[in-house]
Amino acid sequence: MPGVTFRDGGDRALLDRIERFYDGVPRHEARAEDHGPLTLFVRDGSTGEGWPFYARPTLGRPGAATAADVSGVRARQRELGVPESFEWVAEITPALRAAAEEAGLAVHAHPLMALEADDLAPVPAETAAAARVLGPQDPALAAALAVPHLAFAEPGTRIGAAGPAELARVVGEQAGAVPRVAALVRAGHKAVAVAERDGTVLCSGQYNRVGEVCEIVGVGTLPAARRRGLGLAVTAALVAEAARNGVKTVFLSAGDDDVARIYARLGFRPVGTALIAEPR
Repeated sequence: MPGVTFRDGGDRALLDRIERFYDGVPRHEARAEDHGPLTLFVRDGSTGEGWPFYARPTLGRPGAATAADVSGVRARQRELGVPESFEWVAEITPALRAAAEEAGLAVHAHPLMALEADDLAPVPAETAAAARVLGPQDPALAAALAVPHLAFAEPGTRIGAAGPAELARVVGEQAGAVPRVAALVRAGHKAVAVAERDGTVLCSGQYNRVGEVCEIVGVGTLPAARRRGLGLAVTAALVAEAARNGVKTVFLSAGDDDVARIYARLGFRPVGTALIAEPR
């Protein structure tokens, strides 16, 4: 990607940009409820189907959240029928971990990784050719949204059972989400990429964008099609699309250290820790 420089300026400045992103990206599809030191993002019926959002530290609000604050938000999440999920950057809000654990939540840590364009490693031509970015009316969009559900049901990097036959059975379940995702693609808030074989989507992923920052999310490969480099190709396609659209900071949260090593092949480097709290 000649001519494109991904801005860094020090990890703290980078984490501050990521923090603003985390606060901004749900606002494209959800309403924000103010709970003092915590903000709960809620996708309501007017925004259609999709992954539920989280609660997180309120941007720019001084004062650490207590276990009582966390418990109060959990009660509201139960009232709304949404997952009791909290997400934040450990280095920005370190005290929230103790409060979440005191409130009875389990906290999971994930490597937070970022990329500068000059560090993008080349992907083998045959692998790169397998990935493409979808337009908002592409007929593969429903399958692209379905693949991660099968992939995350069999976590890890080992070859698994679910393949094209299972995808064909569940793809219709994502039809309701296609208009919402297509609208976000048209608005420039989202991009979706896929890797295919013989017309079947085997791997897909997305990025969500706020201004000059984007997060790569939901990269998943059908378990039966793993260990072919497809996730790497999809990620590379999303990074290239982000660069073409003027994005200057690309980041992601890796599922674990094994997955982080895969993303490191593209030049992603550890910059912090993403924490997710949920019921034990």
